[in-house]
Amino acid sequence: MIITKAGRRMFPAMRVKISGLDPHQQYYIAMDIVPVDNKRYRYVYHSSKWMVAGNADSPVPPRVYIHPDSPASGETWMRQVISFDKLKLTNNELDDQGHIILHSMHKYQPRVHVIRKDCGDDLSPIKPVPSGEGVKAFSFPETVFTTVTAYQNQQITRLKIDRNPFAKGFRDSGRNRMGLEALVESYAFWRPSLRTLTFEDIPGIPKQEYRDLKTDYIFPERDNLVSRETKL
Repeated sequence: MIITKAGRRMFPAMRVKISGLDPHQQYYIAMDIVPVDNKRYRYVYHSSKWMVAGNADSPVPPRVYIHPDSPASGETWMRQVISFDKLKLTNNELDDQGHIILHSMHKYQPRVHVIRKDCGDDLSPIKPVPSGEGVKAFSFPETVFTTVTAYQNQQITRLKIDRNPFAKGFRDSGRNRMGLEALVESYAFWRPSLRTLTFEDIPGIPKQEYRDLKTDYIFPERDNLVSRETKL
């Protein structure tokens, strides 16, 4: 995933679908991105693999992207696909634009948070997401990514150029796409698979208030659909 000083939109962007919320309750939807481990990585070209290059850099200031439609009723959230396409990533630790700050050559995991409004008093773009009753986080292994300032793999470069609507200027309809064309085109016809994961009840939240929460995550780069069901 590309990061820049000025901030770069995530591509593929995260999109989630939620069901089972109380239609009349108000909720915040937010996302943060946390390190997967305490390692720094490098790309080995001759073997086309990522290798550990040392310990991770010092932690960056916490940042949280609060969905601009927040807060909204459960009914509003449930009738739409919730997109985080405006979220931007930066490696500028002095950023004052509200972008998510990350280190290059590190592995990260996005997390989506569903927060009941009365539990979101401490929610802030520059503080960790509050925990406790009325707050639930969802993360998916399929969404782990490595941050870079330039793509290390030509196939990923070509794939993102062909699929990213903001990369129009890089496209050349006359270029030779032999070899890679089959890879790119295979993504267009790859049908999503479905998996289900059930969590334990969240203590302290009445069951009549949260009956069932299902989060569908669409990851365009792999066109993989993953379904999680939570009994709350």
